[in-house]
Formats: sequence, C-alpha cells, structure tokens
Amino acid sequence: MESFVYNIPTKIAFGKNQIQMLPELIKEYGNKILLLYGGGSIKKIGLYDEAIRLLKDNDIKYTELAGVEPNPQANTVRRGVEICKAEGIEVLVPIGGGSTIDCAKAIAVGAYYDGDPWDIVKNNKLITKALPIVSVLTVAATGSEMDASAVISNDEVGDKAEIYSELVYPKASILDPTYTYSVPAYHTAAGVADIMSHVFEYYFNQDKVLDIQRGMMNNVLKVCAKYGPIAVEQPDNEEARANLMWAASWAINGFIAGGTMSSWPCHAIEYQLTNHYKTTHGHGMAIIEIAWMKHILNEKTLPAFLEYGKEVFGVWGEGLDTAGDIIEMTKQLYERMGLSMTLRSIGATDKNDIPVMAKQAVEEFGLDYGGSLSLTIKDVEQIYESCF
Repeated sequence: MESFVYNIPTKIAFGKNQIQMLPELIKEYGNKILLLYGGGSIKKIGLYDEAIRLLKDNDIKYTELAGVEPNPQANTVRRGVEICKAEGIEVLVPIGGGSTIDCAKAIAVGAYYDGDPWDIVKNNKLITKALPIVSVLTVAATGSEMDASAVISNDEVGDKAEIYSELVYPKASILDPTYTYSVPAYHTAAGVADIMSHVFEYYFNQDKVLDIQRGMMNNVLKVCAKYGPIAVEQPDNEEARANLMWAASWAINGFIAGGTMSSWPCHAIEYQLTNHYKTTHGHGMAIIEIAWMKHILNEKTLPAFLEYGKEVFGVWGEGLDTAGDIIEMTKQLYERMGLSMTLRSIGATDKNDIPVMAKQAVEEFGLDYGGSLSLTIKDVEQIYESCF
C-alpha cells in the first residue's frame, strides 16, 4: 500500500426534498448561474419547475443550456463556455445524471481557458481554475456528483477522453433518491454495471489496501447485486434507489482508491465502443467487464475472485473453476437486469474495428503500464474478440 491524500470537498444533501437547499448552496458561491440539463426527463418529474421556482423566489439569475447529450459532446461544452464568458456566469448548476455533470465540469474549466475547451480535455495540464458547481443528481451511475473527473466525447474526431482535476469536484450535490424513480429499467441496469465497474477497476489488481477500503469495495458490490434487480423490477422502491445512489458516489469518490493504482483498463476499452457504436456507457461496461474478468483470471488474481464470490454472492469454494462460476454469476446478474452481453448486440458488425479500437485504448490510456494488470494491444484485441 502506498501513501495517499484523501480530501472530498463536496457537501452532500441526501434525501427527500433536499432540493429546497438549492438556493442556499448556490448563493454561497454566486448569484448568476448556468442551468444545464439533458432531455425532458427532469420536466416530466416536476424537478425543472421546482428548480426554476426556487431560483426565481430567491432572485437568482439564470441562463439555460438544454439538450446535454448522454455522452456529452465537445460542441456542447463549447456552447456552455461561450455563455459563461458572455454573461459572467458565477456558478454552474447541472441537473441530471453523470453526463450533465461531466459537461458542467468541462465548461467550468473551459471558462478560464482562451483556446478550444477540447484542448483541456486532451491535456489536463492546461487547467488553471474552475467555476464552482452545485449539482442535482437524477441518475445513480457515474459518481460524478462526488468525484474529480469528467468524460467528454468529440464525434468530430471520433474520440472520448477524460478530465481529471481536484478543481472540478462539485462544491455541493443534492441527492434525492426519488428523482431516480423515473429512470428507465435499461438505464437503471446500465447504471448498476457502471457503479460496479468503478470498483472492479481496483478490485483485482493485487495491491494491498486497508481493510476498511476493501470492506467498502465489497459492500458497494453487494449493494449493487442486491438492489440492482429490485430497482429494475420496482422502479419506485425507495430503499433500492437510495442504496444505489449512495453506492454510486462512494464507488468513485477516491475512498477505495487510496494507496492503490489502476490504469482503468475496462473504461479505456469501453470508451472505444462509444466512439464506434454510440454505446450507452454502462451497458458497454457490463460487456467489457465480463470479458476482461475472464482474461485476467489466473492463479495470482484467483484469491480476489474467490473473495468477491464469497462477499457478494455468498459462494464458498476454491480453484479456477469456482472463479469461473463467479464470473458467470456476474454475467447472469447483468442479463437478469436486461443487458445483452455481446458487441454484436450493441451494433458491432465488423471485426476489423477491433485492432483499431485496441490500439487506441492501449496507447491513449497507457494500459501497458497498468501495474499488475497491464494489457498489451494483443490482450485487448483478445478481450474484444471474446465478447464479439
């Protein structure tokens, strides 16, 4: 275990009706906001109307940026940056899931950059300052409401890349599980797979971590396995939705990562699916996770697989066959929630894409320098092939 620094500067308002705190949380940082949201879902559940009422009642000036995409695009970030610069925006208020919050993070740093915001996405060293963010979460998945990263796509150049900076931690986030009742079953399931993937990126890497962190990894995975199917089948089950929402935040806010390392291979491999097939991120993660697990299973990773099976599924056993059964149980969990498990099912038709995707994943994200779980281009090609 390596030394680490842990600091989460995000205030969380968790539970029903915490939207009432929105004006208070905003005014701590300014009075002129850019309100970001995606499609019409927040209007259907009345959240948009309530947010606008609160802003007006508290004399908070706002400009809207609607239509943020599921994989937020560089062009949308550019639009947001232009608004911020033209209107002197002081606070960003994304209402939605991880895509909306990620878009806000890119805008937050882009507002202090004179060039193209895409430059910052590709080169995080250009980040110098960020506008404050107060988010309102409506989808349990990415954990962007409580982390220091964002993922932005650029269809113009066929690329998807990350921002990482402690400057983009939201200053505050409102987490009301009832806002996730309207999330469709498919996106609920994809969100669960995304949450689990954030743990899997560290779980099998053979680094020694403190027991409390290992326990948190197991508990997050256990919550997902227990409550994911319930939320899919009973969308207004508050207990399930609340547990998944909180699990999403703690899976990626840095707590479990302290003292360990990972090149995040599954995410790097999945990003290419978004680039080529416009895949829903969590669905792509589910497919890649299973193929990757099978690829990395060996005598060295076996103890972690057996621990995962025991702690999450209650499976006791020994040997690689038992570990294989545990991977199959994970696949069955995703299938039970309605996720298909092949690249063909998400639009892949040409295996000639595989070498291109593998090369970009390894070279752009440094997967061949990923510690105990390093992957070569050939490894990644095999992972794609196995789930095609």
